Amino acid sequence: MIDTSTQPSISSPAFDDALDPAWVAGVVRTALDEDLGREPGRDVTTQATVDPAATGTADLVARAAGVVAGLVVVPEVLAQVAGRLGLPAPAVAFVARDGERVERGRVLASITGPTQVLLVAERTLLNLASRASGVATHTRRWADALEGTGALVLDTRKTTPGLRALEKYAVRAGGGTNKRMGLFDVAMVKDNHVVAAGSVAAAVAAVRERFPDVAVQVEADTAEQAVEAVDAGADFLLLDNMPTPVLATTVGAVRARQGTPASGVPGATVPAHVELEATGNLTLDRAAEVAGTGVDYLSVGALTHSSPILDLALDLRAG
Repeated sequence: MIDTSTQPSISSPAFDDALDPAWVAGVVRTALDEDLGREPGRDVTTQATVDPAATGTADLVARAAGVVAGLVVVPEVLAQVAGRLGLPAPAVAFVARDGERVERGRVLASITGPTQVLLVAERTLLNLASRASGVATHTRRWADALEGTGALVLDTRKTTPGLRALEKYAVRAGGGTNKRMGLFDVAMVKDNHVVAAGSVAAAVAAVRERFPDVAVQVEADTAEQAVEAVDAGADFLLLDNMPTPVLATTVGAVRARQGTPASGVPGATVPAHVELEATGNLTLDRAAEVAGTGVDYLSVGALTHSSPILDLALDLRAG
């Protein structure tokens, strides 16, 4: 049963870390082109059966419990659809905001305006908000599992092409932390880079010389590789697919090197705190155990590549 209890409307559905409006507009435009055909496009069913002068109210409803994200895109979808149809943009009264936990049946927003606009916009706004809410809900489970450990859950670049900003926004809404946004903002030295450069030290030095403004992370599979990486000047280590005892040993070895002279870089010192990220073969039931090794982060690609949607619906009120 839908919860229609009266609640004060929320003026903005975004939480305190909003999406770029220009990016949202571009994504919505692409999504509508996909659904309606080239702009202005058409919905042959709605435009044949619904009078353009008809108005109505629809409720955006959670059909499952979870964490909401992506509500911030709803007004943009409605505005763009209204523009394509040459009709007024509907008014939206939000009663939930991104990052909020909601129960099944909760009304998230009520939308009033031309019925054609409501029906044409329905699938696009649901696709985007349901996807983002699914990511936020999954992320919240990890954030809850890590609560009190001192470790944070990170996302990865394993995102849906074209939706990275929305999915990473959803991670933040769910209590997670974004790692790098792309290949441009953090250097990640992996095994193939080491092969190409000749050594870990050579790879790190090459990045430092060419792009001195970025942090350098190095992937390590063993404690020995991790120590080599910090001695080469790495700021951040990705500790990949390590069993818990090996991970704990590696964390201890790296922490022991912090603040000491870096043997791989003459005159340099290992940072006072090297950020450590565990990744690979992570599950919710291992989260606290892995955090207990002293890592700063657990990175979970599944937040964005494998989260199921949160089921949302747009229900047009009768009469």
